[in-house]
Amino acid sequence: MASKLLEKHQVLAERFQRMQSMGAVAVGPTNDQILSPTRAIINGRETILAGTNNYMGITFDEDCIAAGKKALDEFGTGTTGSRIANGSYALHTELEQELAQMLGRKHCIVFTTGYQANLGMIAGLAGPRDTVFLDADSHSSIYDGCTLSGAKLVRFRHNDAADLDKRLSRMEDDGGGRLVVVEGIYSMLGDRAPLDEFVEVKKKHGFELLVDEAHSFGVLGPNGRGLADEVGLDEHVDYVVGTFSKSVGAIGGYGAGNDPMFDMIRYASRPYMFTASPSPASVATSIAAIKRLQAEPERRERLQKNSARLYAGFSDLGLQLGCDVVSPVIAVTCPDEPSTIAMWNALMEAGVYVNIAVPPGTPNKTCLLRCSVSAAHTDADIDRIIELFGEVVATGVHLAKTA
Repeated sequence: MASKLLEKHQVLAERFQRMQSMGAVAVGPTNDQILSPTRAIINGRETILAGTNNYMGITFDEDCIAAGKKALDEFGTGTTGSRIANGSYALHTELEQELAQMLGRKHCIVFTTGYQANLGMIAGLAGPRDTVFLDADSHSSIYDGCTLSGAKLVRFRHNDAADLDKRLSRMEDDGGGRLVVVEGIYSMLGDRAPLDEFVEVKKKHGFELLVDEAHSFGVLGPNGRGLADEVGLDEHVDYVVGTFSKSVGAIGGYGAGNDPMFDMIRYASRPYMFTASPSPASVATSIAAIKRLQAEPERRERLQKNSARLYAGFSDLGLQLGCDVVSPVIAVTCPDEPSTIAMWNALMEAGVYVNIAVPPGTPNKTCLLRCSVSAAHTDADIDRIIELFGEVVATGVHLAKTA
């Protein structure tokens, strides 16, 4: 007899079965072997990786790998406890200090995953008497952090500072705190928060501002800190959150700020208090990667050139792109779910892997083929990705095109 608990997923199961009937599983294909930051063996063939979020191409850096091996030898495979219990190692403190220095912040907390960083920071900052205002296109971890906090949740239209201003003006001052959450680069379409506009609203209303720099850390700004660094508004941002699973090429997350009571989040945040701390190897590779990113700004320069090259190539093909700003996230809009799945399968057969993104995980119920560019991609890689997109479209797998 079918589980009563799982019956509610029947529609999802049918949708997944339809996807399987159209070809390879488009959600979570297995990499049989990773050859480099930009190549893998998938289904027995060498494939260009164009959907990995490996923005800095640092996953095979020799110093990072050596640091991870050394940490395994010295500290073992895992901490077996939370930071509050027995899982705080010297490496964790070193990583927090290294990050605080890079971010130009007085305080930094390292979390086990980027998802938990948003859960922990938002739930540690906001409570039942507070209100969190968040961009409607925010990541699931941000929404879940709001739920965990118990705070009142108010959504405002995506990247619309005027709408935020209106919603703040309508609210009565009930004595609680007000936290506004935006993202540096939005993960699905690759667009950015108009941070200068939000800062102007902040000056008017006096809320506290958190920027999730998950996809912009290491990517944007003269110091690689993210969007706030790029537009010169670091001093107006109260808290930043980010992840190590993108530019740093590891796993983990962080929150940082300057408030003298910032460290109290450690004792008020359940995701921090009750989760085993990051493994020594992951922490060590993150430290090495962050040092490498600071020492090699040319990685960011290469990423920007690669992103512009792919964006221009897709535009020349007449593809409808997710936004009009060049970033390492370049999303191609498709007319519906079947055509998206068909296109994805055709690209895999041709030898390039991209991400498939369909509702409800996308803005405005759009269907997307999402590319993430890497500094490790060569010009030949980028040109080959463009060529394969063009060939697949020409074979009759039709995408939405610009007029």
